[in-house]
This record gives sequence, structure tokens and C-alpha cells, in this order.
Amino acid sequence: MSEIQGRHVLVTGGASGIGRLMARALAGRGARVSIWDVDRAKLDGIVAELATAAEPARGFRCDVSRREEVYQVAAETVKAAGDVDILINNAGIVSGRSFLELPDDKIEATFAINTLSLFWVTKAFLPRMIERDRGHVVTIASASALVGVAKLADYAASKWAAMGFDESLRVELRRIAPRVRTTVVCPYYIDTGMFRGVKSRFPWLLPILDENRVAARIVRAIERDERRLFMPPAVHLLPLLRMLPVGAFDWITSFLGVNASMDEFKGRGAP
Repeated sequence: MSEIQGRHVLVTGGASGIGRLMARALAGRGARVSIWDVDRAKLDGIVAELATAAEPARGFRCDVSRREEVYQVAAETVKAAGDVDILINNAGIVSGRSFLELPDDKIEATFAINTLSLFWVTKAFLPRMIERDRGHVVTIASASALVGVAKLADYAASKWAAMGFDESLRVELRRIAPRVRTTVVCPYYIDTGMFRGVKSRFPWLLPILDENRVAARIVRAIERDERRLFMPPAVHLLPLLRMLPVGAFDWITSFLGVNASMDEFKGRGAP
């Protein structure tokens, strides 16, 4: 079990969306929360909101796509609040365009934030976890780490990489620091602004997930040292479906509406 009370927890991308809710939930459990985000105004807002918690949160502006900035802010974070016990790699972006409509700079940004930042941020804090043989690295991936989706080519590929990152890290740590745990989280669409406009053909099977329930469930998974968290339960079927012939797999995912789910996507940027 990973104890949360009194532990130093870092949440990247923690000023909005699911990151903000996790930071709030963790502070409510008595964690010493540090929040990284690129948006200074939102960062100041969540820090002010948590000022009355038993352990007031600290906010640090950081662009996790910039390697040297990550290492610099990591040093500042440790100096201010001590070694990080639980790292939640949550920062992420989505473009939501078909492949040929994706500008090159958007593709690069998706991988810089969703994938490469996992390496920079984790490298900054993992050595001390290994030295102490204690810690927890959480990777917020996606159900798109298990299935490619139309209009999510860059996002899905970046999350497949995140899944591989977690799995490789997990087996390495089992050898050298077995008490440093990892958790990968693979949710279907969450009702934050990030995926505003997405649709589910069968909400009873693949619901758009409530953000507060997802945040609470992730915190519980951390406490229980769950290696993988798939949401909703139907996501567990994806690895089994991949055993089918490609044509059958594609037919099933299309029938379930997965490949039409982004047709009315608006995201945070659209009015």
C-alpha cells in the first residue's frame, strides 16, 4: 500500500482538468502537494484554493516539454518541499484532427508533452526513490494506448508510447527497487474540457467518465498499488479483442462507435 498522508506528491498539469481534481483529492488526504503547470493564472488559482488544507499546496510554473526547464524546476521543488514520494505524470494535450490535417508542430508538441516529458520528469525524481527504495510513479495514459482511433493518430501513438514507458519501467524497478511502484491509468474519455464534444454510441458500455469519480478512483489505485487501472470495465476487453483478425477487430470498434467518437470534437480551444 502506498501511504498518501504526509507524503510529497507532485502532479504535472495539475492546474486544470483531472490534474486539478487529483491535486484537490490528494490534499484532502493529507498529502503535501506540489503542482506543476504551464498556465500561471490557473496554477495560482489551485494553490489559493488549497491554501487552507492541512498541508498547503505549492505551485511551480513548468513547461514539461522543455528538458532543461524540467530539471531546473525539479531542483526547486525538492528544495522547497523535499523528495517526491509520489509522482503523477498527468500533463497532456490533444489535437483532435485527422492525420493529414495535423500540422507538423502540433505532432511534435503532442509527443513532447505526452511522451518525452515522461522521461524528463521521471528521470528528475526516480534516482532518489531508488536510493530510498520507496516511491510511486503514476503515468496517466489513455484507452487510446490500447486502440488507435480516427482523428487521434498523434494522441494515440503518444499514449501507446506512454504505456510502453510504464511497462518497461515497472519491470526494471522490480529488479533494482521493488518497493518503488508504478501505476498506469487508461481511461476512456473523461468529461473535462480537454475532450469536449466527444460522443459515445453506447454510453451504458463506454460512458463518458465523470471527472470527479475518475480522480477518486486514481487516488484509490495509488493507495492500493494497482499496477494498471482501466476505466470503464469494458476497456479490459481491448487486449482480448486484439487477438481477433484485423478486419474483425476494426469492425467491432467501428460498430461500438469508437471511430466516430471524435467526429464532433471541440476540445478546450473552440468557443
